[in-house]
Amino acid sequence: MALLELDDVSKAFGSLKAVDGVSFKVEAGEIFGIAGPNGSGKSTLFNIITGIPFGPDRGHIRFDGTAINGKSGHAIARLGLARTFQRETSFDGLTVFENALIGASYGRKEKGAAAAAREAAAEALEFVGLGSVSFGRLAGELSVFERKCLMLATAIAMQPRMLLLDEPASSLTKPEIETSIGLIRRTAERGITILLIEHVLTFLMSLSQHLLVLNNGRVLAAGEPASVIADQRVIEAYLGTRRAVA
Repeated sequence: MALLELDDVSKAFGSLKAVDGVSFKVEAGEIFGIAGPNGSGKSTLFNIITGIPFGPDRGHIRFDGTAINGKSGHAIARLGLARTFQRETSFDGLTVFENALIGASYGRKEKGAAAAAREAAAEALEFVGLGSVSFGRLAGELSVFERKCLMLATAIAMQPRMLLLDEPASSLTKPEIETSIGLIRRTAERGITILLIEHVLTFLMSLSQHLLVLNNGRVLAAGEPASVIADQRVIEAYLGTRRAVA
């Protein structure tokens, strides 16, 4: 059984169909990439999967066989599904450690003792390279790359089974992107299934076992990454028609 299954999922805002009849499955243990031009519905898809801030208008979403349509964001998180966001989100007036502790305390499948939550937060921060600044810096003092690492650590501290990453490479330098690729690979090696959105196809190609491309809210192509990016429809969605490119 797939860990995550979407069947004919749709979301509209008035006459705009942001996500239109999307279906796919993500197997446990894999890194599954989602690409698409701006406005193709990628982040909206993450929103309706996680229930933050809304669910689908139509279709079925199952996580580990459990229907999650209509469940609240925190209920979905406690089933073991966590996410990060396009923009670097944190409680800027709290320390780095306190941010991760929030995830460990309130997002985990089972609430543990305070000591267990602190241990989970500290371990996650050490994993992403922020252990040395856990207590000495506020989240608002971090660089863009460090804030992205903090988002990842906070999500990992929730001890999820699956992690949705929304454009983790955006606004990063080339060396930071390479570091991010390594972090995501190591996260998957922890046994966490990854669903990954990114504009940069080379980033997705370096990580994904399967690749899906959205365009205008619909699935344009899906399958083995090398075959997907060679699809003429995908080339035209990113670059325009052959005549336009010429």
